[in-house]
Amino acid sequence: MYGALIGDMIGSRFEFTQLPIRYEFELLNRKCRFTDDTVMSIAVAEALLETEGKDDETVRQAIVSSMQKWGRKYPNAGYGGNFYDWIFAGNPKPYHSYGNGSAMRVSSAAWLNDSLEEVLHDAKLSAEVTHNHPEGIKGAEAIAAAIYLAGQKSSKEEIRDYCEKQFGYDLSVSYDSLKKAHIRSAVCQDTVPEAIIAFLEGESFEDVIRKAVVLGGDTDTIAAMAGSIAEAYYGIDEELKERCVERLPEEMKAVLAEFDQKVLSRKR
Repeated sequence: MYGALIGDMIGSRFEFTQLPIRYEFELLNRKCRFTDDTVMSIAVAEALLETEGKDDETVRQAIVSSMQKWGRKYPNAGYGGNFYDWIFAGNPKPYHSYGNGSAMRVSSAAWLNDSLEEVLHDAKLSAEVTHNHPEGIKGAEAIAAAIYLAGQKSSKEEIRDYCEKQFGYDLSVSYDSLKKAHIRSAVCQDTVPEAIIAFLEGESFEDVIRKAVVLGGDTDTIAAMAGSIAEAYYGIDEELKERCVERLPEEMKAVLAEFDQKVLSRKR
């Protein structure tokens, strides 16, 4: 999950910039901040931690409650208009979105489950409370599946093959072609493949993040998605992790501490 938070923070200052982004950009500076990607990743993680072993409706309601709680605490994190309204709604309903919000917040589902089937199940639950369009659900499932497979030591070719066959994404497009295309989108069907390809062609965690950001467009979310997969595959440099975590408020660090404890206990 840290890969998503770090990618969000690093990509935040370049989001939809009109200027070209050089690969050698300064990785972290004072302009870097957490955005809605981080807030909602924390919210979903908290809900899944609180509802382990519970029925689907209980999990859904916990996700809704947690996302509204955290969204209201951090109302200026950069939410889309429809989601912002959803945060403050008295009786929030899904709104058939296929935006990439479902995919950027899903990473904890991959770490808190023991099978791919369970990962996909929780990814769907986390998406459909807002993004109940098939593409919105598919995007969340694809990112969660890629994280889980990376953590299970699957090869990049195995991850590519699974995501193409299961979700219908064309991942044969080269990274260089994506750079030239200048896609400036915030929907799952565009940005989820971008993020996966940045991971597939990256050579380290940092390289994946840089590649994701250089694509431009929705840089914080693309880097959050790509970084979440890269973390499971490569791991993260502890110094970089600490530099990002120290920028988070204490209440978010508390959720991360509980998350770490749960993940560690599953490995024993």
